[in-house]
Amino acid sequence: MAALLFLFTALLRSSFVHGQGLQVGFYDSYCPDAEDIVRSTVEHYYDKDATIAPGLLRLHFHDCFVQGCDGSILIAGPSSERSAPQNFGLRGFEVIDDAKSQLEAVCPGVVSCADILALAARDAVDLVRTYQHKTSV
Repeated sequence: MAALLFLFTALLRSSFVHGQGLQVGFYDSYCPDAEDIVRSTVEHYYDKDATIAPGLLRLHFHDCFVQGCDGSILIAGPSSERSAPQNFGLRGFEVIDDAKSQLEAVCPGVVSCADILALAARDAVDLVRTYQHKTSV
C-alpha cells in the first residue's frame, strides 16, 4: 500500500515538472461532472474487480515513463507505444475508453485522454486506500 502511494506521488511530481499538472476542480468550468464521471467509472470497474486499481496505476506509469503524461499509451497500432514489448500485459484500457465515451457525450472535446488516465489512476489509488482503511478499522 505504501509503495502504491509512493509511486503515485512520484508520478504526480513528474507531471508537475513537465507541465501545469492536474488540479482538483480544473474542469469545473468546462465540464462540471468530469471528475465525478471518471470516479464513478473507476468505481464501477473496481467493484467488479479490485485488481483494476494497480492496473490503472501501471497504465498511467507507462504513459508517463516515455515522454511525459500525454495519453500516448492509449493509441493502438502496430508501431505504437501500446504494442511495445515492455507494455505487454497493461490493462485498464476499457475503463479509460468507457470514461471517455461518457465524457464525450456530456462535453465533447473538452477532457483529454491523458487527464482521464491521470484522474482514473488517482481515483484507483484512493479506492484502494479507502477500502484498506475500512477493513483495518
